Amino acid sequence: MKKSLTVCVVGCGDFARNFVPLFKAHPYVSKVYVCDLLPERAQEYKKMFDVETIDSYEQALERSDVNAIANFTQRHLHGDIVRRALLSGKHVYSAVPMASKVEECQEIVELVKKTGLTYMMGETCIYFPSSMFCREKYAEGAFGRFVYGESQYYHDIEHFPANFKADLTSAGVPPFFYPTHSTAMMLHALDTYVTRVVSFGYQDQEDDLYYKVGVNQWDNVFSNEYSLMQLANGGVARVNECRRIGYKAPSSSIQSFYGTQGSYQFNNAQHLLYSKTPNGVGLENVSDYVNPEAMTAHKAEKDFMLRVANHEWQGNSYSPVQEKERKRLPESYKNLGNGHMASHQLLIDDFCSAAYSGALPTVHAWLAARYTIPGLIAHQSALQHGAALDVPDCGMPE
Repeated sequence: MKKSLTVCVVGCGDFARNFVPLFKAHPYVSKVYVCDLLPERAQEYKKMFDVETIDSYEQALERSDVNAIANFTQRHLHGDIVRRALLSGKHVYSAVPMASKVEECQEIVELVKKTGLTYMMGETCIYFPSSMFCREKYAEGAFGRFVYGESQYYHDIEHFPANFKADLTSAGVPPFFYPTHSTAMMLHALDTYVTRVVSFGYQDQEDDLYYKVGVNQWDNVFSNEYSLMQLANGGVARVNECRRIGYKAPSSSIQSFYGTQGSYQFNNAQHLLYSKTPNGVGLENVSDYVNPEAMTAHKAEKDFMLRVANHEWQGNSYSPVQEKERKRLPESYKNLGNGHMASHQLLIDDFCSAAYSGALPTVHAWLAARYTIPGLIAHQSALQHGAALDVPDCGMPE
C-alpha cells in the first residue's frame, strides 16, 4: 500500500541544507523533521527551512509518525546509523558511503532483504554527465567489449569545509573509506562489479595535520590511494581517491573509457568520443552534449578553461545528457536549488518515488555494497603494500 513519507533529516551540517527543501517539496513527502547532536544546529535549520525538530536520533527512531530517515551524519558513522534505522522499521536515504566496514555493508543488505524496507545510497556521481554519457554509449554498443577505464575523485583536503578539517580525529579518514564517487560512476556506467583489487597508498613527504598515526582514529597515514580493480566483465579499471593533490575540478569524473570498438576521453570540459574505423579512428567532440548548459554558453570566452578548472558552472545547471532523467522530476522542483552536477534533485526523487511505491531505488543496497566494498578492500591492499585481494560480493536482489 502506498503511503506518504514523513522524513527525519539526521545531521544538520553544510551538506544536508541542500536537501531539506527537496524533501519538503516532493509530492510524496507529507512532513520533514530535523535532528542533530548539537541542538543549536537543528534550531538553525528550523528557522531556515520552517521545519520541526526532534531532540535526538533515538527519539526519531521511536516516533511512529516518522517512517523515513535521511542520514547526513559524518561519513564513518553511516553503518550504525543505517542499521538502527532499518531495525526500527524506517526507510533510509543515506549520503555516501554505505558504511566503513565490509560486515556493516553486508548486514545492511541482509536487513533490506529481511524487512523489505527501502534503502538508497545517495551517490551523486551516477548522474554526473561523464558517467551518464559512458553508460548511454556503452549500452548502445558504441564501445564494443569494455577493456579499460579510469575514474577518480580528486578533492584536496584544503578545499574541505573548515569544520571538517577542525576534527583531526575524523579528517584523516582513509581515502578508500569514501570510495563511491570514483567507483560508482565507472561501475554504474558498465553495470558490473569488482572481483579483485590491488592498491597502493601515498604518504605525505611533509608533516601534515591529518594523516598521522595517533592523530586520526584509524592511524591512517595515506592521504592518497590508488588502485587497479579487476571487473566481473573481464575489464580493468584504475580508480583513485586523493586528498592531497593540487587539483580542484572536476573533482570526480570518468577520465577515460576504452573498448574494442571505441573510446571516450575527457579533460577540463573537453569530451571526445572515438570509434574504430578501417583506416584509424573516427572522432566526435561531444562536449556540448555532456557539459552543463551554463558551461557551454560561455565556451567562447577567453578565460573559459581557467574558470572550468576552478569549478565554475558545475553545480546547478543540467547538461543535455541528463535531459531524459530530468523530465521525470516533479513540477514542485522547478525553481529549487540543485548541486553536484545537477544530481541532487534526481537523487531525492529516486528515493521518495521508490519508498512511496515499493520499487527498488536507483542505488539500492546491493549496488551500494558493490560501490563501497571495493574501496574498503583496496585500503587493506594498500596496508599490505599492494597485495592482490578478492572483493566479496553481495549479489543482486532476486
